[in-house]
Amino acid sequence: MLDFLSESRKLFEYTRSLRRDFHRHPELGFHEVRTSGIIAQELNQLGLEVKTGIGRTGVVALLEGDQPGPAVLIRFDMDALPIQEESEAEYASDVPGVMHACGHDGHIAVGLTVARLLHQQRSDLKGSVKLVFQPAEEGLGGAEAMIKDGVLTNPQPDASLAVHLWNEKPVGWISVTPGPIMAAAEIFQISLRGKGGHGAQPHLTQDPVTTAAQIISALQTVVSRNTSPLEASVVSVTSVKAGEAFNVIPNTADLKGTIRTFKPEVRQQVIESFTRIVKGVSNAMGCQAEIEIQSITPAVINDPQMAATVLKVARNLLPDHEVDTSYMTMGSEDMAFMMKDIPGCYFFVGSANPEKGMDASHHHPRFDIDEASLPQAAALMAASVAKLLI
Repeated sequence: MLDFLSESRKLFEYTRSLRRDFHRHPELGFHEVRTSGIIAQELNQLGLEVKTGIGRTGVVALLEGDQPGPAVLIRFDMDALPIQEESEAEYASDVPGVMHACGHDGHIAVGLTVARLLHQQRSDLKGSVKLVFQPAEEGLGGAEAMIKDGVLTNPQPDASLAVHLWNEKPVGWISVTPGPIMAAAEIFQISLRGKGGHGAQPHLTQDPVTTAAQIISALQTVVSRNTSPLEASVVSVTSVKAGEAFNVIPNTADLKGTIRTFKPEVRQQVIESFTRIVKGVSNAMGCQAEIEIQSITPAVINDPQMAATVLKVARNLLPDHEVDTSYMTMGSEDMAFMMKDIPGCYFFVGSANPEKGMDASHHHPRFDIDEASLPQAAALMAASVAKLLI
């Protein structure tokens, strides 16, 4: 079998060049036109069967081995974020207000490198590899759009893999955890309607601002008092909007935020408690509340057997790395939709380097990765696919 780590290191200049180009030219979800064009061009040069426009701007390529066997789907997300970059890197974003602040530029470069690595190994592959470059992962429904356009058919995958470069941990760290690893995510919006009036006469109003304040405080008990301390959940109010003038109590106030859980039964419990508290506090304060809760993605749950396979590959391929088998995060990922009915493994590769100042968190305007993580991620993905097909 190919020495994937050695070969990925040989391709480092190729990988880094791609990553920096994508970083310099970021595109928001469902607008990855330039990005998908480059991806399709690179894959076409390998002689692969390439389809574009899947899920609007997604790209899918099929790499077939010389022998029949199962199909493995490997997914790489492409979209950037609406953030003004504050990095001083030479490859910083050229697009005002848009940057790759989550590592997707690295994911694309890793995916194209994996395509090259597996292309070298295709004579030994017993089956096929479906390379999926997905748009709009950042809460915009990219995975669902690709599924609607048939990404899980022709051929139907028997297994799935995805990787995330992870700035919460340093280079030299890997996580392969069986079971739940990333949380289900909901967006909530609370619209409060009261009776406004003069700020000097609050007794004549039903104040939605003080009602909002009471709700924000009371919602903290959803996690601390309404769910088991042995079960993980998050309720965060992240936006509060009410009024314009210093001396006017407004008629309305709006709250937004997110709910994160791992287990369906905990999710249901959290939503029931959330609704009861919002309605109860609003009624007690003389206001009316309308609640909207929108599900964004289910939890990412690794198949235990798939995780065991990737774990074995990681330990053999990167014996000097710290391998974490219990890491979980309240972050969410729409890869969950692709893994819902397909056994899969979503793993993390550490990409931070505090000594180089590359340890800003994901979605931060100074986010950047240590590019030493790129060959590691590419090698681990390629070797994991080979393990499944050789």
